[in-house]
Amino acid sequence: MNFARLRTLLWALVGVVAIGAIVLLWRQTAPDQPVSTDFASSVGGPFTLTAADGKPFASSRLNGKPAAIFFGFTHCPDVCPTTLARLAKLRRQLGKGDDALSIVFVSVDPERDTPTEIANYLSLFDTPVIGLTGSTAQIEQVKKQYGIYSRKVEQPGGGYSVDHTAAVTLLDRKGQFVATLSPEEGDKVALEKLKRITA
Repeated sequence: MNFARLRTLLWALVGVVAIGAIVLLWRQTAPDQPVSTDFASSVGGPFTLTAADGKPFASSRLNGKPAAIFFGFTHCPDVCPTTLARLAKLRRQLGKGDDALSIVFVSVDPERDTPTEIANYLSLFDTPVIGLTGSTAQIEQVKKQYGIYSRKVEQPGGGYSVDHTAAVTLLDRKGQFVATLSPEEGDKVALEKLKRITA
């Protein structure tokens, strides 16, 4: 296994630890057991970031539709494009159209991920994705709200990458946390979770 692959797997595990109890709830043997209201309300919260069109985007705009929120960055070589492509595929498999589920991409690399950069990146996936960025302070606040880990890693040849949580956060129509999707779980399990929140 090469170093890049090993590092990706290790930080995927770190991401799971970062959201701790969330993942424990997600992996329970009785997946239909509801998350407690108190716990669910402790994850997430209101925010305003900048959309790919350069305009402010308030999290309240997500209300009324379930959402899958993924934190990543446009220079990500593997986890991010794989996750976004997977979410697009799972949404198609729901068979309810793009409006059934909002896919949201929040940058953890605001230094490089301008609105234009995000717009160009998301256009590669040929499916509607809400792309968001902001100031470093704004991104740090949203990361804290959602239990997301990220860290800039300097590269030997110059430049940098970003290690980050690989899990996807699922919200219901009220913007309340209900579950996570892990890169390690199968598509069948992931699809069942999406069916529940879009029912």
